[in-house]
Amino acid sequence: MLRSFRVGNHRSIKDEVELLLLPVYDKDRLALNVAAIYGANAAGKSNLLDAVWFMREAVLRSHSHWGPDAGVPRRPFSLDPTVAARESIFVAEFVIDSVRYTYGFTVDNEVVREEWLYTYPEKRRRVMFERELNHVRFGSTVADRRKNELLARMMRPNSLFLSVAAASNVDTAVPIYRWFSRDLILHNWHGFFGRQVGAGRAFVNHEEVGKLFVEGSTAVRSALIDLVRAADLGITDVVVEANKDKYTLSKLTVKLIHDDGVALDPEDESAGTRGWLGLLPELISCLSSGGVLVIDEIDASFHPLLTARLIALFRDTETNPRGAQLLFSTHDASLLSPVLGEEVLRREEVWFVQKGTDGATELYPLSDFRPRKGENTERRYLGGSYGAAPSLFAERFADAVRAGLLDESA
Repeated sequence: MLRSFRVGNHRSIKDEVELLLLPVYDKDRLALNVAAIYGANAAGKSNLLDAVWFMREAVLRSHSHWGPDAGVPRRPFSLDPTVAARESIFVAEFVIDSVRYTYGFTVDNEVVREEWLYTYPEKRRRVMFERELNHVRFGSTVADRRKNELLARMMRPNSLFLSVAAASNVDTAVPIYRWFSRDLILHNWHGFFGRQVGAGRAFVNHEEVGKLFVEGSTAVRSALIDLVRAADLGITDVVVEANKDKYTLSKLTVKLIHDDGVALDPEDESAGTRGWLGLLPELISCLSSGGVLVIDEIDASFHPLLTARLIALFRDTETNPRGAQLLFSTHDASLLSPVLGEEVLRREEVWFVQKGTDGATELYPLSDFRPRKGENTERRYLGGSYGAAPSLFAERFADAVRAGLLDESA
């Protein structure tokens, strides 16, 4: 369960910003199940989520994939050379088995400058380790100190100690590593330049989707078909067969049966249906483990009603008994208003990003504006009351089009 994420000096994010998933109105809850990020194009929504991806990649791959002379593959704020030369910071606070942790690090272009891991087993901070460059100090309660100290001496300057310790199966490091590896799920994300933007443009992994239906019980299979039908009411069944194509790696192939009896490949379906089907393995995994599902531009191919249903899955304790979370960016202002008479996004679940005069991303919550219950947040957002909405000047659009037409006809 993610409680907060803080980042500074990453892409368009110059100064530190913090995304808080802490309840504003219900203090008894550990964290929110849903958080939505709104903002104009190029304001920094994707860069904030990209920072989550970078932190995960650093934990999982700095020891195994960042070569000794490769430095740190970060992307600092580039509009100010002075800021770009400074270190970048990444900090996450999360809960594993009812115990709260804070883990973070700072990096420059060459090395890890600082790294720390704290735990709060009895609401008091306990140091697991603190690092400055190549020196690591361990807390008094850390077991197997000699092994940890040996690993610290073997650690490369550009590698996270957490990555090194987890690779050596250190008890205190493995649960943290697994949280980043298994519970922090970034949909369709392979780095800023390699990811497929939008939930709906996903490639359908026949193997993963097929296993859901083959290995699940009759009740699970029925529930999955209902989920698929949420994207296309014309689908009546899902058939999984052995893949006879020797030129593909997948051992299974998925067919979607429509009410007219026609069986179609997922690739022949609409973008929204493909995206929904491609999302199912990660969605089920996230709900089963109580993880965090991160989706950039969730509205790229999903109808607002489908997005609303997805959000409802995370809010309902029957479908989400382990407290899984959904974190996404979107342009869909309709989610700020009730859909079919039901509230989709609550006031405390909405965040905005906008660019300042220096081109840097600013992050702030809707709750800063203290909106009244029942307030038309969609209209106020589109009207610019909260900032973060694009400034569209109709006359400039018209002038640009007229100029283009004149150039074309000349």
